[in-house]
Amino acid sequence: MDGTQIKKRAQLYYPIPISSEIIHNPSMEKASIAVNPESGSPLWGIDLGGTKIEGAILDPSNPAQALHRLRVPTGAADGYESVLEHLATLVSKLENESGSKRSATIGIGTPGVTVPSTGLLKNSNTLCLNGKPLSADLSRLLGCEVILANDANCCALAEATLGAARGYKTVFGIILGTGVGGGIVVEGRVLTGPHGICGEWGHNPLCGEEAICYCGRRGCIENVCSGPALERYYEKRSGKTFRLPEIVKLALTADKNAVETLERLRSKFAEALGAIVNILDPDAIVIGGGVGNLDLLYTPETREAVRTHLFNDRLDTPLLRPLLGDSAGVFGAAMLTA
Repeated sequence: MDGTQIKKRAQLYYPIPISSEIIHNPSMEKASIAVNPESGSPLWGIDLGGTKIEGAILDPSNPAQALHRLRVPTGAADGYESVLEHLATLVSKLENESGSKRSATIGIGTPGVTVPSTGLLKNSNTLCLNGKPLSADLSRLLGCEVILANDANCCALAEATLGAARGYKTVFGIILGTGVGGGIVVEGRVLTGPHGICGEWGHNPLCGEEAICYCGRRGCIENVCSGPALERYYEKRSGKTFRLPEIVKLALTADKNAVETLERLRSKFAEALGAIVNILDPDAIVIGGGVGNLDLLYTPETREAVRTHLFNDRLDTPLLRPLLGDSAGVFGAAMLTA
């Protein structure tokens, strides 16, 4: 393939460089769902991130708009007790700002998952949380019921109830960024499973991939399709180090290694997503995360690549860009209490 052919292919698959802009949907400003019709009490949600904790209070008659929203540092560098203290401080500040007492139930999105049989957190990249009874400790500290869910599940729930996939019955929400995760929402409810790992597609193996993942398995989707994995692949091919947005721009200039990196993403993403469609057959798929901004994931060529992995002769499932941006995590946490 000569340079002209490479450039034409790049323009076909990557017509616009990667963008961090969130698509604006004016109808979201008018969204109104009676998510808690019996009590009508405000919905409290907290997104516990690696560097920040964000809290929001939603009006149950119009949950797409936050009544109050605050952020504080996570404090993870100082250990588990520090994280608990910072989270309690956030809740107190929300009470002061809103002029109302905390809800009887607060939804909290966390990195990692809670093991149902033990109540302990695992698989969190905020390492001080692992092996801790986070739900029980927060319930005791805050004096209210706490509903914990994986942050990817919260994002999926928010997009399924308030965002891009609103109105669809079964939704698979993808996080495709620094890591790869997912969540499954059916009729407005998150599925968790007896092990707490429902939707965790990022650590399924891909054919022909042997690289060892941090989880100990080989060929994981996260180790192939995440942003850092794509950057490593480009560096291995070219001997040069670039961030993913720069690699996308290089593909538009007919950089052979950049084009191969992104075509590899399309191929492996299609294989990974095809397995999900075969098993779950969702009504809609929302692709979040930084890699999810890539236009190539939404092209007819990518849809056809997914179709080749299906036990079917066509793919009718819409692949949707998220609408809520960085609001999805905290909004989804609040919706856990609806």
